[in-house]
Amino acid sequence: MVSIPAISEEIARRFVAARRAATSLPDYPGPIPATMVDAYGIQDIARGLWPTPVRGWKIGMVPPAHRERLGAMRLAGPVFDGNVWDYQAGQTVDLPIIPGGFAAVEGEFVAVLATDMPATGAGDEAEALSLIASIHAGIELAGSPLASINDLGPTVVVSDFGNNAGLIVGPEIAGWREASPESLTVETSIGADVVGTGSFASIPGTPVAAVAFLINHCRERNIALPAGTLVTTGAVTGIHKIGLDQSAGVVFAGGGSIQVRTVAAAAR
Repeated sequence: MVSIPAISEEIARRFVAARRAATSLPDYPGPIPATMVDAYGIQDIARGLWPTPVRGWKIGMVPPAHRERLGAMRLAGPVFDGNVWDYQAGQTVDLPIIPGGFAAVEGEFVAVLATDMPATGAGDEAEALSLIASIHAGIELAGSPLASINDLGPTVVVSDFGNNAGLIVGPEIAGWREASPESLTVETSIGADVVGTGSFASIPGTPVAAVAFLINHCRERNIALPAGTLVTTGAVTGIHKIGLDQSAGVVFAGGGSIQVRTVAAAAR
Protein backbone atom coordinates (compact mmCIF):
# COMPACT_ATOMS: atom_id res chain seq x y z
CA MET A 1 0.00 0.00 0.00
CA VAL A 2 1.29 3.47 -0.92
CA SER A 3 1.68 5.74 2.13
CA ILE A 4 -0.30 8.96 2.55
CA PRO A 5 2.88 11.11 2.51
CA ALA A 6 3.97 9.47 -0.75
CA ILE A 7 0.54 10.09 -2.29
CA SER A 8 0.60 13.73 -1.19
CA GLU A 9 4.06 14.22 -2.66
CA GLU A 10 3.02 12.68 -5.98
CA ILE A 11 -0.03 14.95 -6.21
CA ALA A 12 2.11 17.99 -5.43
CA ARG A 13 4.78 17.02 -7.94
CA ARG A 14 2.24 16.48 -10.72
CA PHE A 15 0.58 19.85 -10.15
CA VAL A 16 3.92 21.66 -10.05
CA ALA A 17 5.13 19.85 -13.18
CA ALA A 18 1.94 20.70 -15.06
CA ARG A 19 2.10 24.37 -14.03
CA ARG A 20 5.75 24.65 -15.04
CA ALA A 21 5.12 22.90 -18.37
CA ALA A 22 1.95 25.01 -18.94
CA THR A 23 -0.02 21.86 -19.70
CA SER A 24 -3.45 20.88 -18.43
CA LEU A 25 -4.34 17.89 -16.27
CA PRO A 26 -7.36 15.81 -17.36
CA ASP A 27 -8.22 14.71 -13.81
CA TYR A 28 -7.16 15.28 -10.22
CA PRO A 29 -3.80 13.49 -9.94
CA GLY A 30 -4.68 11.24 -6.99
CA PRO A 31 -7.33 10.72 -4.33
CA ILE A 32 -9.14 13.93 -3.40
CA PRO A 33 -7.98 15.20 0.03
CA ALA A 34 -10.59 14.46 2.68
CA THR A 35 -9.70 17.29 5.04
CA MET A 36 -8.19 20.75 4.96
CA VAL A 37 -5.21 19.38 6.90
CA ASP A 38 -4.57 16.90 4.08
CA ALA A 39 -5.01 19.61 1.46
CA TYR A 40 -2.62 22.06 3.13
CA GLY A 41 -0.13 19.22 3.49
CA ILE A 42 -0.11 18.85 -0.30
CA GLN A 43 0.11 22.64 -0.72
CA ASP A 44 3.11 22.78 1.62
CA ILE A 45 4.96 20.14 -0.40
CA ALA A 46 4.19 21.92 -3.67
CA ARG A 47 5.23 25.29 -2.22
CA GLY A 48 8.60 23.79 -1.40
CA LEU A 49 8.98 22.51 -4.96
CA TRP A 50 8.23 25.85 -6.62
CA PRO A 51 11.42 27.56 -7.87
CA THR A 52 10.65 31.11 -6.66
CA PRO A 53 9.84 32.45 -3.18
CA VAL A 54 6.41 33.38 -1.90
CA ARG A 55 5.60 37.06 -2.46
CA GLY A 56 2.10 37.02 -0.97
CA TRP A 57 -1.05 35.05 -0.24
CA LYS A 58 -4.52 34.79 -1.71
CA ILE A 59 -7.59 34.41 0.47
CA GLY A 60 -10.76 32.77 -0.80
CA MET A 61 -14.09 31.80 0.67
CA VAL A 62 -15.11 28.21 1.34
CA PRO A 63 -18.60 27.73 -0.14
CA PRO A 64 -21.24 27.61 2.63
CA ALA A 65 -22.21 24.00 1.86
CA HIS A 66 -18.68 22.83 2.81
CA ARG A 67 -17.95 25.00 5.85
CA GLU A 68 -19.35 22.82 8.63
CA ARG A 69 -17.82 19.62 7.27
CA LEU A 70 -14.39 21.17 6.75
CA GLY A 71 -14.44 23.49 9.76
CA ALA A 72 -13.35 26.45 7.66
CA MET A 73 -14.87 29.63 6.25
CA ARG A 74 -11.82 30.83 4.31
CA LEU A 75 -8.86 29.24 2.57
CA ALA A 76 -5.38 30.44 1.61
CA GLY A 77 -2.83 29.83 -1.11
CA PRO A 78 0.61 31.23 -1.97
CA VAL A 79 1.35 33.85 -4.62
CA PHE A 80 4.88 33.44 -5.96
CA ASP A 81 7.51 35.92 -7.06
CA GLY A 82 7.37 35.99 -10.84
CA ASN A 83 3.57 35.79 -10.78
CA VAL A 84 3.09 39.36 -9.53
CA TRP A 85 2.69 42.35 -11.83
CA ASP A 86 2.84 45.99 -10.69
CA TYR A 87 0.28 47.88 -12.76
CA GLN A 88 1.08 51.18 -14.43
CA ALA A 89 -1.72 53.47 -15.59
CA GLY A 90 -2.59 53.02 -19.25
CA GLN A 91 -1.00 49.62 -19.71
CA THR A 92 -2.68 46.31 -20.50
CA VAL A 93 -1.21 43.37 -18.60
CA ASP A 94 -0.81 40.03 -20.40
CA LEU A 95 -2.13 37.30 -18.12
CA PRO A 96 -0.72 33.84 -18.95
CA ILE A 97 -3.27 31.04 -18.74
CA ILE A 98 -2.85 27.31 -19.31
CA PRO A 99 -4.80 26.11 -22.36
CA GLY A 100 -7.30 23.47 -21.26
CA GLY A 101 -6.96 24.43 -17.58
CA PHE A 102 -8.92 26.82 -15.38
CA ALA A 103 -8.63 30.60 -15.57
CA ALA A 104 -10.64 33.43 -14.05
CA VAL A 105 -10.19 37.10 -13.26
CA GLU A 106 -11.21 38.44 -9.86
CA GLY A 107 -11.25 42.08 -8.87
CA GLU A 108 -9.74 42.21 -5.39
CA PHE A 109 -8.46 44.56 -2.70
CA VAL A 110 -4.78 43.86 -2.04
CA ALA A 111 -3.35 44.60 1.41
CA VAL A 112 0.37 45.25 1.91
CA LEU A 113 1.83 44.46 5.34
CA ALA A 114 3.76 47.28 6.97
CA THR A 115 5.87 45.17 9.32
CA ASP A 116 6.81 41.56 9.94
CA MET A 117 3.98 39.58 11.52
CA PRO A 118 4.78 39.09 15.22
CA ALA A 119 5.14 35.49 16.34
CA THR A 120 2.27 35.95 18.79
CA GLY A 121 -0.64 38.33 18.99
CA ALA A 122 -4.39 38.72 19.21
CA GLY A 123 -5.02 37.56 15.66
CA ASP A 124 -8.08 39.78 15.46
CA GLU A 125 -9.15 42.60 13.16
CA ALA A 126 -7.53 45.23 15.37
CA GLU A 127 -4.16 43.51 14.96
CA ALA A 128 -4.76 43.11 11.24
CA LEU A 129 -5.48 46.84 10.93
CA SER A 130 -2.27 47.65 12.77
CA LEU A 131 -0.24 45.51 10.33
CA ILE A 132 -1.72 46.88 7.08
CA ALA A 133 0.39 49.60 5.45
CA SER A 134 -1.88 50.17 2.46
CA ILE A 135 -4.64 48.67 0.39
CA HIS A 136 -4.51 48.63 -3.40
CA ALA A 137 -6.75 47.89 -6.32
CA GLY A 138 -5.88 44.51 -7.77
CA ILE A 139 -6.78 41.54 -9.90
CA GLU A 140 -6.16 37.96 -8.91
CA LEU A 141 -5.60 35.57 -11.77
CA ALA A 142 -7.21 32.40 -10.53
CA GLY A 143 -5.66 29.55 -12.43
CA SER A 144 -4.84 25.87 -12.41
CA PRO A 145 -3.86 23.11 -14.83
CA LEU A 146 -7.09 21.39 -13.72
CA ALA A 147 -10.20 22.75 -15.44
CA SER A 148 -12.54 21.17 -12.88
CA ILE A 149 -10.70 22.49 -9.81
CA ASN A 150 -13.59 24.52 -8.41
CA ASP A 151 -16.12 21.78 -9.14
CA LEU A 152 -14.19 19.26 -7.01
CA GLY A 153 -14.38 21.26 -3.80
CA PRO A 154 -12.31 23.39 -1.43
CA THR A 155 -9.75 20.73 -0.52
CA VAL A 156 -8.82 20.39 -4.18
CA VAL A 157 -8.57 24.18 -4.47
CA VAL A 158 -6.28 24.37 -1.43
CA SER A 159 -4.05 21.55 -2.65
CA ASP A 160 -3.21 23.43 -5.88
CA PHE A 161 -1.97 26.74 -4.45
CA GLY A 162 -5.51 27.86 -3.65
CA ASN A 163 -6.22 28.05 -7.39
CA ASN A 164 -3.91 31.04 -7.77
CA ALA A 165 -1.85 31.80 -10.87
CA GLY A 166 -0.92 35.42 -10.29
CA LEU A 167 -1.70 38.86 -8.95
CA ILE A 168 -1.78 42.38 -10.37
CA VAL A 169 -1.16 45.15 -7.83
CA GLY A 170 -2.70 48.44 -8.92
CA PRO A 171 -3.10 51.93 -7.46
CA GLU A 172 -3.36 52.52 -3.74
CA ILE A 173 -6.90 53.09 -2.43
CA ALA A 174 -6.69 56.43 -0.64
CA GLY A 175 -8.76 56.99 2.49
CA TRP A 176 -9.97 53.42 2.81
CA ARG A 177 -9.80 53.48 6.62
CA GLU A 178 -12.21 56.41 6.85
CA ALA A 179 -14.50 55.61 3.91
CA SER A 180 -17.72 53.68 4.29
CA PRO A 181 -17.15 50.12 3.02
CA GLU A 182 -20.12 50.41 0.65
CA SER A 183 -18.57 53.45 -1.07
CA LEU A 184 -15.45 51.55 -2.16
CA THR A 185 -17.05 50.00 -5.21
CA VAL A 186 -15.64 47.61 -7.80
CA GLU A 187 -16.91 46.68 -11.28
CA THR A 188 -15.53 43.86 -13.43
CA SER A 189 -16.01 43.54 -17.18
CA ILE A 190 -15.00 40.88 -19.69
CA GLY A 191 -14.92 42.33 -23.17
CA ALA A 192 -17.74 44.85 -23.33
CA ASP A 193 -19.91 43.10 -20.73
CA VAL A 194 -20.10 43.99 -17.05
CA VAL A 195 -19.96 40.63 -15.27
CA GLY A 196 -19.95 41.64 -11.62
CA THR A 197 -20.13 44.50 -9.13
CA GLY A 198 -19.34 44.74 -5.43
CA SER A 199 -17.61 46.81 -2.77
CA PHE A 200 -15.29 46.65 0.24
CA ALA A 201 -18.37 45.47 2.15
CA SER A 202 -18.81 42.46 -0.17
CA ILE A 203 -15.99 40.64 1.64
CA PRO A 204 -17.38 39.18 4.90
CA GLY A 205 -15.96 41.33 7.69
CA THR A 206 -14.36 43.49 4.94
CA PRO A 207 -10.85 42.68 3.65
CA VAL A 208 -9.50 43.39 7.13
CA ALA A 209 -11.12 40.16 8.36
CA ALA A 210 -9.39 38.30 5.52
CA VAL A 211 -6.02 39.61 6.69
CA ALA A 212 -6.84 38.56 10.27
CA PHE A 213 -7.65 35.06 8.99
CA LEU A 214 -4.28 34.86 7.22
CA ILE A 215 -2.40 35.98 10.33
CA ASN A 216 -3.96 33.17 12.36
CA HIS A 217 -3.56 30.64 9.56
CA CYS A 218 0.14 31.38 9.18
CA ARG A 219 0.84 31.43 12.91
CA GLU A 220 -0.74 28.01 13.28
CA ARG A 221 1.42 26.69 10.43
CA ASN A 222 4.67 28.43 11.46
CA ILE A 223 4.73 30.44 8.23
CA ALA A 224 6.34 33.89 8.42
CA LEU A 225 4.64 36.96 6.96
CA PRO A 226 7.39 39.54 6.40
CA ALA A 227 6.90 43.24 5.83
CA GLY A 228 5.81 43.87 2.25
CA THR A 229 3.77 40.66 2.01
CA LEU A 230 0.85 41.04 -0.39
CA VAL A 231 -2.55 39.72 0.68
CA THR A 232 -5.25 39.51 -1.96
CA THR A 233 -8.33 39.44 0.19
CA GLY A 234 -11.14 37.82 -1.80
CA ALA A 235 -13.21 38.04 -4.97
CA VAL A 236 -15.21 41.25 -4.59
CA THR A 237 -17.38 40.88 -7.69
CA GLY A 238 -17.21 37.10 -8.07
CA ILE A 239 -15.11 34.55 -9.94
CA HIS A 240 -15.26 35.27 -13.66
CA LYS A 241 -13.99 32.57 -16.00
CA ILE A 242 -11.97 33.80 -18.93
CA GLY A 243 -10.57 32.13 -22.05
CA LEU A 244 -7.60 32.73 -24.32
CA ASP A 245 -7.36 36.02 -26.21
CA GLN A 246 -9.99 37.77 -24.12
CA SER A 247 -9.76 41.15 -22.46
CA ALA A 248 -11.03 42.19 -19.04
CA GLY A 249 -11.09 45.29 -16.90
CA VAL A 250 -11.75 46.16 -13.28
CA VAL A 251 -12.70 49.67 -12.14
CA PHE A 252 -12.26 50.70 -8.48
CA ALA A 253 -13.84 53.79 -6.90
CA GLY A 254 -10.87 55.88 -5.82
CA GLY A 255 -8.40 53.41 -7.24
CA GLY A 256 -8.52 53.76 -11.00
CA SER A 257 -8.87 50.84 -13.39
CA ILE A 258 -6.82 47.82 -14.42
CA GLN A 259 -6.91 46.35 -17.93
CA VAL A 260 -5.75 42.84 -18.87
CA ARG A 261 -5.77 40.40 -21.73
CA THR A 262 -5.11 36.67 -21.69
CA VAL A 263 -2.31 34.89 -23.52
CA ALA A 264 -1.16 31.28 -23.58
CA ALA A 265 1.23 30.50 -20.75
CA ALA A 266 4.74 29.41 -21.70
CA ALA A 267 6.68 26.61 -20.10
CA ARG A 268 9.18 27.67 -17.44
